[in-house]
Amino acid sequence: MKGKTAIIGDGESILVFKAVGVEPFAVKNADEAEKTLSDIAKSYKIIFITDDIAKQIDEKISKYTAQSYPIIVSVPSKSGSNGYGEQKLVEAMEKALGINLFSTNGK
Repeated sequence: MKGKTAIIGDGESILVFKAVGVEPFAVKNADEAEKTLSDIAKSYKIIFITDDIAKQIDEKISKYTAQSYPIIVSVPSKSGSNGYGEQKLVEAMEKALGINLFSTNGK
């Protein structure tokens, strides 16, 4: 499993990742994404998931956060970001540091 990397998302959004050696897994809906994530989680160290799909399967992704691997990273789809990845980053930051470094209102 040395450094294997995958991406889950709609077909158009993930094709560019194949060019850089990331194994693409095209899915059409949340059910397919959950099944694919379960199937590949033990074989890949890093799994990218497009924001739109990640938001739909957030509960499934959360089951992997306590484990060392796979590392699951949300990336924008061809439609752009829906804010899911940033939200998860802020949550992790607040959990680790106790503050939101991105906050503009002092909280």
